[in-house]
Amino acid sequence: MSKIEMKTPLVEMDGDEMTRIIWQIIKDELICPYVDLKTEYYDLGLKHRDETGDQVTIDSAEATKRLGVAVKCATITPNAQRVEEYHLHQMWKSPNGAIRSMLDGTIFRAPIVVKGIEPVVKCWRRPITIARHGYGDVYKNVEYRVPGAGKAELVFTDADGHEERRLIHDFDQPGVIQGMHNVDSSIEGFARSCFEYALSTHQDLWFASKDTISKIYDHRFKDIFADMYEAEYKERFEAAGITYFYTLIDDAVARIMKSEGGFIWACKNYDGDVMSDMLSSAFGSLAMMTSVLVSPHGQYEYEAAHGTVQRHYYKYLRGEETSTNSVATIFAWTGALAKRGELDGTPELVDFAKRLERATVKTIDDGRMTGDLARITTLKNPTTLNTRDFILAIREELEAGA
Repeated sequence: MSKIEMKTPLVEMDGDEMTRIIWQIIKDELICPYVDLKTEYYDLGLKHRDETGDQVTIDSAEATKRLGVAVKCATITPNAQRVEEYHLHQMWKSPNGAIRSMLDGTIFRAPIVVKGIEPVVKCWRRPITIARHGYGDVYKNVEYRVPGAGKAELVFTDADGHEERRLIHDFDQPGVIQGMHNVDSSIEGFARSCFEYALSTHQDLWFASKDTISKIYDHRFKDIFADMYEAEYKERFEAAGITYFYTLIDDAVARIMKSEGGFIWACKNYDGDVMSDMLSSAFGSLAMMTSVLVSPHGQYEYEAAHGTVQRHYYKYLRGEETSTNSVATIFAWTGALAKRGELDGTPELVDFAKRLERATVKTIDDGRMTGDLARITTLKNPTTLNTRDFILAIREELEAGA
């Protein structure tokens, strides 16, 4: 059987721990037997990031700007314990944060729905898509450990050298300070991506922040969304029969818990980070969530929304059997392959990606799944498969013509 040709390489960003093991099995069993895979490879494993002074992360983002489509494995963001474990030169920042900052995009995350995995919130009947701003805020912050008494100020020096100062706090004891920022162009790109995505998927769009407390920072987000909607999207939304709705973040949470789903929830960076994990878990599993970073310049980075599955990796190193869910990582690959095929005009690559997604879902629908899903499924007598056997079962389904 001849393999499907690719015109343009994907940017391939390898990762860490158990997801790195899964990454290779997926390539070996589900992609390379059927696709003449072309990638520009970057090893974003923590050890190699440390060896390169994190230059490899920057290089991978620049490659994504150049080639347009990337697929990324889960990676470690080190804490103090990881610095010691991996003997790192320093506590490197999140590679996801660095890539998102360079691409300046919006992260769209939606649950992968399968038979037998019912949402914890019983009124949810349709998927809820999280649109997470991918730039700035706490992910591009500056922090300071206050050693003792003193005055902390926010200082802005304009291009002419004029200073403006705001008192943050008069400290009479040790404490901490955090500085965050965002820029209008990124917020505008975030808003436009959300409005366009809502129109393309024919879903209502919600946006939530805390402008009653953050009367300048959060209010700027609210104003940019509102102004853009009125000037560019109101008529288009009305013609499409969909709505744009703004509310406070706490009110949004309360409303969502009583909704039927089926809409896009736009969130600032940190809110989206937290709420996407909450939604994915409530819909069944962190490993059952698609995630794509869409830049305003037409670049796409697909990834799994979960971490590196450290506990399973340590079991794997001890030679013990694992049953690690690979669905989100498979869908990262299929998303990237489908987008590459769409941009390059290779419909056979798009078709392959969709067939692989169907084979993955059907494998679970037929009762064959990993342990995390077997514990919560409503299907009778599910078969629990180990990490490799689950991927092999998907290959069997793919070859059967799913």
